[in-house]
Amino acid sequence: QVQLVESGGGLVQAGGSLRLSCAASGIIFGTYAMGWFRQAPGKERVFVAGITWNGARTSYEDSVKGRFTISRDNAKNLVYLQMNSLKPEDTAVYYCAADLGISIKTAALQYEYWGQGTQVTVSS
Repeated sequence: QVQLVESGGGLVQAGGSLRLSCAASGIIFGTYAMGWFRQAPGKERVFVAGITWNGARTSYEDSVKGRFTISRDNAKNLVYLQMNSLKPEDTAVYYCAADLGISIKTAALQYEYWGQGTQVTVSS
């Protein structure tokens, strides 16, 4: 049974930082590209960041470039999203997702597995 479990969300003031983690089980983690998506109330789920299976390449949505960093630890089956300089517009439920592919996909439909999400709320 495949499981992706996110943690690390919470309430933070604007300008603060959070680190999200996603623990994977039931898959050969080192063969999957991983992505972080977010979904704000009333909006669609959108790509935030992605990383290839070996961590060699990363990709970011423009609004988070320079503030967010995605990384992974294949020995521990973990993927992280370090979020700095948070803004109120970053408020959303954050999801991690796994894709058995070589490249980093930005469309949610292209990911095979999803976590349940973790809430991030940034107050002004």
